[in-house]
Amino acid sequence: MADSSVINISIVTPDGQVYEHRAADMIVVSTQSGQLGIMANHVPIIATLDVDETRVKYGDQEDEIAVNGGFIEFSNNIATIVADSAENQSDIDVARAENAKERAQRLISEARQKHDQAALDRAQVALRRAINRINVAKK
Repeated sequence: MADSSVINISIVTPDGQVYEHRAADMIVVSTQSGQLGIMANHVPIIATLDVDETRVKYGDQEDEIAVNGGFIEFSNNIATIVADSAENQSDIDVARAENAKERAQRLISEARQKHDQAALDRAQVALRRAINRINVAKK
């Protein structure tokens, strides 16, 4: 029988599984309604995720994953995140993320000059994702 005082966590993207942890104490995610901390035996929940870090706490350690949208489902002490994209802190290429940030800022400027709302929206999402990756990598 599974230990009911811990949770199992899995983060998947269209490219496959990015993260898995058995026996975590807590997961903290940013939803569109605010930050949510989930511990063992939490009520079942499904929530839409924002572009932000996800923290997995176990013992004295904590893993940080840059999650770029998606949703979380929690039930029976199993947390599953289906993300648009995600990267473990150790896998983030900071130089590449900085380049993506600069490119997004340039595209935002160009879209504003052209009054292209669709391009502006896409560039702003790209900027949030790049900043999220940079923030997670530098912790």
